[in-house]
Amino acid sequence: MTHSNPTHIDIKGVNKVFKTDSREVVALKDIDLQIPQGQFVCLLGPSGCGKSTLLNAVAGFSLPSSGTITADGELITGPGPERGMVFQEYALFPWMTVEKNIAFGLEVKGQSKAQIDATVSKLLQMLSLTDFRHRYPKDLSGGMRQRVAIARVLALDSPIMLMDEPFGALDALTRRNLQDELLRIWAELKKTIIFVTHSIEEAIYLADRIVVMTYRPGTVKRDMLVELPRLRDPSSAEFNALKRELGMLVMEEQQRHHNDEMRMAAVD
Repeated sequence: MTHSNPTHIDIKGVNKVFKTDSREVVALKDIDLQIPQGQFVCLLGPSGCGKSTLLNAVAGFSLPSSGTITADGELITGPGPERGMVFQEYALFPWMTVEKNIAFGLEVKGQSKAQIDATVSKLLQMLSLTDFRHRYPKDLSGGMRQRVAIARVLALDSPIMLMDEPFGALDALTRRNLQDELLRIWAELKKTIIFVTHSIEEAIYLADRIVVMTYRPGTVKRDMLVELPRLRDPSSAEFNALKRELGMLVMEEQQRHHNDEMRMAAVD
């Protein structure tokens, strides 16, 4: 697959094996992906296909058993400031206000109060959080908490954003609002995004490119560019044709998962 932008993340021959007392589980097998600067990539597939495992390898939280992952040509050996992570659980500090949560990473980096105040004010405005700056996480809805989590990652100005089903726990309307918010931020800031989801519609709505993964061991089943113009209309014929095509690919993997579980149950 050719791209005009330079490669930002290069995943080469990545395998991941988890060892337990009794057996080895091959979570990822022979993953090769080159992600260019500024591309929005969705990793799609059913539970157990290694999407989050691959994302955690790129984040540096859980390195591959073999193969290499580089960001801007630098080998990833652990977490780094150029890769910001947004989790499904909001991971906010409950004892800090919204503005303090957003400012936290900047304070750790030792930025001046004036710099921090300017960055935090800009992000509060960008994510419609200005009226909530003095609130605590317990006083916010799930959607608002996730906005704060996204603002906290954006504050560090990482060129790469890694997102692990960040809208998975939200209701449909809040989810769509945050998807639109994310697309607006991505268009404005030109981040490279890797976004994990098991929602086919979410992947088509958001991504430049969808990587469908197989059930364990996780490999690349299909790597496709999404050519639909933005903003995308989920009710359009083109959107639904793509949804059907991807649905068939994902269903095949869900069936494999089901068959595998039945086989394991029979052995037990």
